[in-house]
Amino acid sequence: MGDPLSHCASYCRWPMETIVEMSQITKRFAGITACDSIDLDLRKGEIHALLGENGAGKSTLMGVLFGMHQPDEGVIKINGAPVKISSPSDATRHGIGMVHQHFKLVHNFTVLENIVLGDESTKNGFLVMKEAREKVLAISQKYGLMIDPDSEVSSITVGMQQRTEILKMLYRDNDVLIFDEPTAVLTPQEITELMKIMRGLAHEGKAILFISHKLNEIKEVSNRCTIIRKGKKIGTVDTFNTTPQSLSEMMVGRKVSFDVIKAPPNPGQVVLEVEGLSVASRLTGKNLVEDASFVVKEGEIVCIAGIEGNGQSDLINAITGLGAIDSGSIKINGHEVSNLGIRSRSYEGMAHIPEDRQKHGLVMDFNLAYNLVLQRYYESGFQKAGFLNYKKIREYASALIEKFDIRCANGPATIAREMSGGNQQKAIIAREVDRKPKLLVAVQPTRGLDVGAIENIHEQLVEERDKGAAILLVSLELDEVMSISDRILVMFEGKIVAEADPQKITYQQLGLYMSSSGSAQGAG
Repeated sequence: MGDPLSHCASYCRWPMETIVEMSQITKRFAGITACDSIDLDLRKGEIHALLGENGAGKSTLMGVLFGMHQPDEGVIKINGAPVKISSPSDATRHGIGMVHQHFKLVHNFTVLENIVLGDESTKNGFLVMKEAREKVLAISQKYGLMIDPDSEVSSITVGMQQRTEILKMLYRDNDVLIFDEPTAVLTPQEITELMKIMRGLAHEGKAILFISHKLNEIKEVSNRCTIIRKGKKIGTVDTFNTTPQSLSEMMVGRKVSFDVIKAPPNPGQVVLEVEGLSVASRLTGKNLVEDASFVVKEGEIVCIAGIEGNGQSDLINAITGLGAIDSGSIKINGHEVSNLGIRSRSYEGMAHIPEDRQKHGLVMDFNLAYNLVLQRYYESGFQKAGFLNYKKIREYASALIEKFDIRCANGPATIAREMSGGNQQKAIIAREVDRKPKLLVAVQPTRGLDVGAIENIHEQLVEERDKGAAILLVSLELDEVMSISDRILVMFEGKIVAEADPQKITYQQLGLYMSSSGSAQGAG
């Protein structure tokens, strides 16, 4: 935790002046009360965390504050005066900005164009960008948010996209900053940088609302934390004087185990065999994956660890059929699949929890029922003579919704786009795990999930392992890597540089391998 005074510096330095007050906020959607008479106050110069399970109502509450939803009941006050916020434009006029969980950027616009979008300066009908550029560069320098204003958003990293979103808020001189799951898609290094930026903003007197599932981040950066469960406020606590265990219990309503309980592995036959695999960049010709060789056996969890951008995504795309290979071999159950399509690999027993749940995991405008049979709709149980059996599909979807605790307003008829990010992830995991795969490729399976859901997913992965499945896991979370894996493969610059036993290697040693400071030999 470090120095307590350092932790609460922004909280103690600024007067406890309430800037936002939300009273008895209620928001209903068809079939569900997302927010039920919630009270929340935000003070100048503080970082106020909002904690809750997936689908608890956190994003909906912030959507009300940002004008994306209109409350059915309740009052919002800004600096003591009641206000009606009918749109995000209204929210901006009241000094409120928001970085959404899924960024709201135009990918073929430049960084600068995205920042000024909706707040452009014109002269004689033409955009005037000189002053905007100067202001953006001055703000980026002041807050340590260095960007290239002329880069297209499609060409920059996720971390840079988030900086662009933050600069959009600061460019509009917003005093209330809402961060909705800001660390869900960031690397550990980017998360550290974001925490530093948030503290600096609070020190300047900005009021920050921070939605997160990660208890260690909430403990590290926030001053107070409000907990919401199933649409109701459970309480607001002083974060510094609260333990992660008590926060998790308030969030899910029961004690949560932070330890993965599993028996020693009992590896069987080789299920996945990768030999001499290389993948080259289509732009530069440089190898993104270079001469990778490894196996994954029945009854074991093998985890690929590494700093994001070191070839993990390209390796997984090659294994799952989302990307082509340049050389090497991929076998599933002894059958060569290197040149086969995704469905053929599925027939061989492969299931895939993808890195990008919205791009590769779901059809966002399909309902939940259809998404849950995407890999199986052609099976005899779900169709006959080419016609879908809607009744069977709905029954199957309803069973998975209950089994995997997928929170959705309209059951199988819920449109995927209308679900929270965490529940979208639960839907993908339900679909893939229920297929009883021989090989389960899971990429960041707990990204964006609350501690209760993470505990459940870890239990399911261990259960699948114990049933004999071979599991290839990719994770950026070192705690997850160390606690759930049976073997660790470390990637650096496209190469597998070490194989480690999680029972014998330390966090520090693993970090050295990930940064290429360790030996390329086995690590225990």
